[in-house]
Amino acid sequence: MADAPRTVLISGCSSGIGLELAVQLAHDHRQRYQVVATMRDLGKKGTLEEAAGDALGQTLTVAQLDVCSDESVAQCLSCIQGGEVDVLVNNAGVGLVGPLEGISLAAMQNVFDTNFFGAVRLVRAVLPGMKRRRKGHIVVVSSVMGLQGVVFNEAYAASKFALEGFFESLAVQLLQFNIFITLVEPGPVVTEFEGKLLEQFSTAEFPDTDPDTLHYFRDFYLPTSRELFHSIGQSPQDVAQVIVKVIGSTRPPLRRQTNARYTPLAALKAVDPSGSLYVRATHCLLFRWTRLLNLGLRCLACGCLRFRIWPR
Repeated sequence: MADAPRTVLISGCSSGIGLELAVQLAHDHRQRYQVVATMRDLGKKGTLEEAAGDALGQTLTVAQLDVCSDESVAQCLSCIQGGEVDVLVNNAGVGLVGPLEGISLAAMQNVFDTNFFGAVRLVRAVLPGMKRRRKGHIVVVSSVMGLQGVVFNEAYAASKFALEGFFESLAVQLLQFNIFITLVEPGPVVTEFEGKLLEQFSTAEFPDTDPDTLHYFRDFYLPTSRELFHSIGQSPQDVAQVIVKVIGSTRPPLRRQTNARYTPLAALKAVDPSGSLYVRATHCLLFRWTRLLNLGLRCLACGCLRFRIWPR
């Protein structure tokens, strides 16, 4: 007898990675999953429903979920048959870019409310059932920025560092209950969301920011960021395919990076665990050797730059 489909709850499915993941799981040829694709604003469900096609109402349902609201989480779970979630994918997130002096504490707190506390809120809600059944899988869409800081992304990177520490700690306990945690760590992902975010902040005013810092942000960081996304950015479909494989694994890994082309950039901290090499090299590449950085990114994109960096 075939196993019953696993219920997969995914947050942040109105676009990007969440949308692609929901559609790919719902179209699994072995019909292993019953997908509950959620979003904060159901007014944006049209694209998902169109992409789901004949899976809509069969292996995929759309539900409202605001990860920043206890009431919304409880309401969403009450609509799931049996109220049990086999796989939770924490994907909902917001970005924040810009000079620190020009960003309010309220804006930074909003990033943590969604990216960190939103994920914690969902886990707290589904964990009792998973523990009772002694099985489950929690997938967290983190970022390479949860492993290394990135200039002008301080609050966003901090929220991802918080995810990494929280879920690595939790993973130790949950193995006793046969519950697995996987932190998925994409590099740059080319989405409409990212494009709008960069465009929005390129013209934004940042009060209380000195002219030099604004110059570095607009004339150094933003052009390099666009080149990074253009050269080695992945599509949401590519990242979703990685997550599908992770969910289908019998022994899921704790961490899974999705973009091999980003490895040389991420490897600097492995070479020098003190972090000094990463900070100094990134500083020089961004502010002094911009042309070399852009050339290196293009080489990574075409595959002509191939090397391995081994930690000491």
